[in-house]
Amino acid sequence: MKLNKRGKVLVLVLFLLIIGCSVKVKNNTNVKKVEKVEKKQYDLSMVMAGDVLIHSAVYTDAKTGENSYDFKPMLSSIKPIVSNYDLAFVNQETIIGGKAIGLSHYPRFNSPEEIGDAVIDTGFNIINLTNNHTMDRGVEAVMNSLSYWKDKDVYITGSYESAEERKPIIIEKNGIKIGLIGYTTVTNGLLPPSDKPFLTNIYSDEVAKTDIESIKDKVDVVMVSMHWGVEYTNTPVEEQTTIANYLSSLGVNVIIGHHPHVIEPITYVNNTLVIYSLGNFISGQIGENQQIGMLASLDIHKTVEGEKVNVSIDNVGSELIYTNYTSGYKNYHVYPFSELNNDILNNFETVKEKYSSIVKMYDDSIIVK
Repeated sequence: MKLNKRGKVLVLVLFLLIIGCSVKVKNNTNVKKVEKVEKKQYDLSMVMAGDVLIHSAVYTDAKTGENSYDFKPMLSSIKPIVSNYDLAFVNQETIIGGKAIGLSHYPRFNSPEEIGDAVIDTGFNIINLTNNHTMDRGVEAVMNSLSYWKDKDVYITGSYESAEERKPIIIEKNGIKIGLIGYTTVTNGLLPPSDKPFLTNIYSDEVAKTDIESIKDKVDVVMVSMHWGVEYTNTPVEEQTTIANYLSSLGVNVIIGHHPHVIEPITYVNNTLVIYSLGNFISGQIGENQQIGMLASLDIHKTVEGEKVNVSIDNVGSELIYTNYTSGYKNYHVYPFSELNNDILNNFETVKEKYSSIVKMYDDSIIVK
C-alpha cells in the first residue's frame, strides 16, 4: 500500500517513539538495578567444666603399672557430652608438673601427665592454668606444665612463660572470634617469683581493664575465667559480685567462675552472663556438695549483613554431674545425672532438684538437665 505524505510522517513519528521508549526502559533498568547484600550466619557451641582436682586417691586409682596412669575410663561417661561442642573449657586445678619431680597431693599438689591426656581425650580444648595451686611445686612444675600443654592442640590461659606471652588469647572458630583471659584472686600465699609474675595471672582491676581494652575491639565475644570466691559456699560472696559488676562495666560478655569446689548460680549481671562456680569436675573430695559439679553450656550466634554485625548468646544451661567412688576410695567415675540411679547416688532425683535450684537461684530461665 502506498502511503501519502501524512501517513509517512505518522510512521516516522511512531518509529521514533518506539526507539525512545526502548532506550528509556534500558536506561531505567540500569538505574534501578540494586545489588543484593548477602546475609551470613555463624554459630558456635561451648561447654564449661570446673576443677580437675587430683588427690592421691584419684591418681592411685588410675594407676595401671609402674609409673603409668589412665584416667580416661573415669571420664568416659562425660566424653560423649563434651564432644558435641565446638569449644570446651576446664580448669586444671592441680599443676601437671609431671612424674619426674614426684607426684603429690593436698596441700601441695602435683599431677601426672596422663590426667592432661584424659582431659584432652574427653574433648576439652581450652585449659585454665591460673589458680591457688599453680605455684604448689614451684617454678619447675609450672614450666613443666606449660611445656606439656603447649605441645598439645589446645588453648591455654592464665599461666605464661614470659611477659610477652601474658595477654588475652584469641580463639577463632566457625567464623566467630572469642577473646579470653584467666585470672585468680587466690594464691594460698604462694606467689610467683618477683621476676616471673607471669607464671600466675593474679587479678587486679587495673590489669583487667588494660587486658580487656586491648582486645574487645578485635573480637566478637569477650570472656574472662575467674578463680575466685570462698570454698564450699553455694552463694556468691561480695568479692565475686563486685568483680562481676566491674568486668561487666568493661564490656565482658561471659565470666566463667571456679574455685569454691561446689556449684553456685548462673545469672546475668547487667548484660554479662556470670557462671559463679562450676564446682568440681573430678576430685577426691568427700561429701555430696563437693561431689556435684556442672557442665555449663551456651550458644553464640553471629550474623553479618553488609557492614552490620550482630552477636548474641543464648541457650544458656547446665548439666549436673556427679563424681562417684566406692569404699576404699576406688573406682572413681564422673557421671552426668542423666545416667544416675539410686544405686549410684541414693535419692538422686531429690538431689538433682536441690542443686538445680542453686543453679537457678537468681534466674529461672537457666535450663538445668
